Amino acid sequence: MHECFFYVNNQEVIEIFKSFVKLFKSRDKPKNVTVGSAYNFLFGGSTAGKTVTERSSMQMTAVYSCVRVLAEAVAGLPLHLYKYTDSGGKDKALNNKLYFLLHDEPNPEMTSFVFRETLMTHLLLWGNAYAQIIRNGKGEVIAIYPLLPNRMSVHRDDNGNLYYKYLRSLEDAHRANTNEVMLSPSEVLHIPGLGFDGLVGYSPIAMAKNAVGMAIACEEYGAKFFANGATPGGILEHPGIVKDPARVRESWNAVYQGSGNAHRIAVLEEGMKYTPIGISPEQAQFLETRKFQINEIARIFRVPPHMVGDLEKSSFSNIEQQSLEFVKYTLEPWLVRWEQAMVRSLLSKSEKEQYFIKFNVDGLLRGDYESRMNGYATARQNGWMSANDIRQLENLDRISAAEGGDLYLINGNMTKLADAGIFAAKVDTKGKEEGTHEEILELEKQNSAEPRRN
Repeated sequence: MHECFFYVNNQEVIEIFKSFVKLFKSRDKPKNVTVGSAYNFLFGGSTAGKTVTERSSMQMTAVYSCVRVLAEAVAGLPLHLYKYTDSGGKDKALNNKLYFLLHDEPNPEMTSFVFRETLMTHLLLWGNAYAQIIRNGKGEVIAIYPLLPNRMSVHRDDNGNLYYKYLRSLEDAHRANTNEVMLSPSEVLHIPGLGFDGLVGYSPIAMAKNAVGMAIACEEYGAKFFANGATPGGILEHPGIVKDPARVRESWNAVYQGSGNAHRIAVLEEGMKYTPIGISPEQAQFLETRKFQINEIARIFRVPPHMVGDLEKSSFSNIEQQSLEFVKYTLEPWLVRWEQAMVRSLLSKSEKEQYFIKFNVDGLLRGDYESRMNGYATARQNGWMSANDIRQLENLDRISAAEGGDLYLINGNMTKLADAGIFAAKVDTKGKEEGTHEEILELEKQNSAEPRRN
């Protein structure tokens, strides 16, 4: 009896302990927005009655322009792997294999530009960007391949650890035993966008699907409006009784309806009369509505209107400032996401102390030629830039040290604050200055002793 009682109590203790442990488990598995019921919440029908998906939205010129501007801007920036120096500076880690992958070719099938453009497009359309990391036996990264976000889902196991599940396509899975592939976090480069849990991002298009749907509806309405010759319908009157009104309507539409039949002369028989219906104010304002929706989409992506072709409120004086704000407030947050995600996934713990990944945005922040030259002149005269430093920024060849290419010069008229009001070069009373004064006095005596000539 005692043994049985003891065994039952042990089972109860175990169950209580398991329940107690569950209280301290990590957060629940993240719910990927592109898989399951959440997909219908984000992508799908809008209030305008139009279905908004990542592909249908790209048929909008404003969405396509914004996605293309951001994707090409991120892809076109120089991407370097740097190594900290002992002096506190940084040098390009040209000998590291990861530098070649990030800067030139992440895999044998695509360039760095195409790779980053593809991932940035995924990030803007789905809110997440995934790439598979291929490593060798030493744990070094040898290739990076992009993965489609709509086939990827993020989960947690019983221990609370993250893992990724990727659904193969028919082309990928013809040699595989299963369509699902389980990937560990060390095998996936995940760049999440803005999200609610910090693990999975949400698509900007999906969160603003009503605005995109209205833009699609406006575009479709405009297409039908101009397909009808940019004129509304009308009333075709007949003095008598029309036996077959459908035949009369179809014959009229076949001859005079459509943009290809615009401005054709109508011939009316048997006393028929055509009365057009005037354009309503709602129909006359659809172009303004469509223009507003384009600005609305540009606002979603924080892209300046002049970069999507809207130059109404842009001028020579403010367009440069708008471009600088685009780099600072639009590109910079995306670049930080990229940099920190790559450092977290591609570098080991020991490598993170020695290396870091950084985009170079100096090319986008360059001013006009006159502004750059004035800045270089100030830097040159104040001694914190040499001739070779300036030539390197202007993509010019370096000059030799013998010609003064590495010299740092300062303006000789400047002195320290502590030496203000006194002679910088101290001389004694019997020095050069006294000798100079004595020579001047002796010369004056000689000139006075000589007789004046009339």
